[in-house]
Amino acid sequence: MSGAVHASAAPKAVGRYPHARRVGDLLFLSGIGPRDPATNGVPGNVLDADGRLVTYDIVAQCHSVFANVRSVLEASGARWEDLVDVTVYLTDMARDFPAYNAVWAECFPDVDTAPCRTTLGITALPTPIAIELKCVAALRR
Repeated sequence: MSGAVHASAAPKAVGRYPHARRVGDLLFLSGIGPRDPATNGVPGNVLDADGRLVTYDIVAQCHSVFANVRSVLEASGARWEDLVDVTVYLTDMARDFPAYNAVWAECFPDVDTAPCRTTLGITALPTPIAIELKCVAALRR
């Protein structure tokens, strides 16, 4: 194995793993969520008095998760344009897919240069987030 990356501008990992790992000319990012790196809060989350999630803003979380991916890419010496494959996990596919897909289109306006993408609906993520991205980038020499 080679090249563990810990990005100071990204939120801390929720477990014992690096933000990314370089292997040859590929960069594999661990699951990246929308937590704010400075506060560890989740943009768009509304909590009740007991700290339970009441509602969330998927657009705010989408913008935040893409910003966190950019931070990890930059810390790795990669660029947004180096992404080649993205797996997206949504906790509410029916509710959130249209808004997420619209933010994706803003971030990747040219379908011919956009990374490949798979979107999965899942029941939960380890923290109160509605989206997580798993990315692979091809590094330039």
